[in-house]
Amino acid sequence: MTIGISEQTNMGKIIAIANQKGGVGKTTTAINLAASLAVLEKRALLVDADPQANSTSGMNFDPDSGSKKTLYEVLIGKEEISGITLETAIPGLKLVPSHINLVGAEIEILNVPDRELVLKKSLERVKDEYDYIIIDCSPSLGVITINALTAADTVLIPVQCEYFALEGLGKLLNTIKLVQNRLNTALQIEGFLLTMFDGRLRHANQVADEVRNHFGEMVFATVIQRNVRLQEAPSFGKPVILHDAISAGANNYLNLAKEIVKKNTK
Repeated sequence: MTIGISEQTNMGKIIAIANQKGGVGKTTTAINLAASLAVLEKRALLVDADPQANSTSGMNFDPDSGSKKTLYEVLIGKEEISGITLETAIPGLKLVPSHINLVGAEIEILNVPDRELVLKKSLERVKDEYDYIIIDCSPSLGVITINALTAADTVLIPVQCEYFALEGLGKLLNTIKLVQNRLNTALQIEGFLLTMFDGRLRHANQVADEVRNHFGEMVFATVIQRNVRLQEAPSFGKPVILHDAISAGANNYLNLAKEIVKKNTK
């Protein structure tokens, strides 16, 4: 099966944000895309499937508080998604939090039958309650990321506008093909998202051109620019649209959300 681009209408759509290369804007995209979809009056759920729990802290929840159940309990079969979901500061946006103990879930579910389907089965029970479910994947291509790709309808791939941007993408695309062939034949590419773009730099423009030449129509028209407000928003525990609604970063992610909504309502 070839990797294709998603264009069909699909309510309750699950989009995994994945790239095993660190520092490409994966979590920033997960948080701010989910927040922007909610601002557009879509029912959105952000699932933090990364043991680093940066999406959790970026939404102003303490991953180390110990008082909240997290995705870990869901994956080991002790909780349902609906039982651990948190309300956020943005109406219409909810969060499934993470914790460093999610690393242990990788080992604990190794001997579980159909271990790659655990997250898919859990999300299927709440899928109709949301218009979009955004999964922030771990940088590793381990069991939990495979779970996310198996559960997802599509995968969005952030690509940093710097040297070596395409480095490692081959491994991710091979993993996606593997998942398509064995676990989730319907999985499609939602698109490649250019991130951390600085139009003043020649090499940033060269990388953007290279990505567009390589992936064509699969690259989003929206480009995420380098933006101070976007970088500092996580330290305040806020999506950028709450931190500074008129910033370039907020505008970029709102445009991305609009592009995704438009593409999925054709």
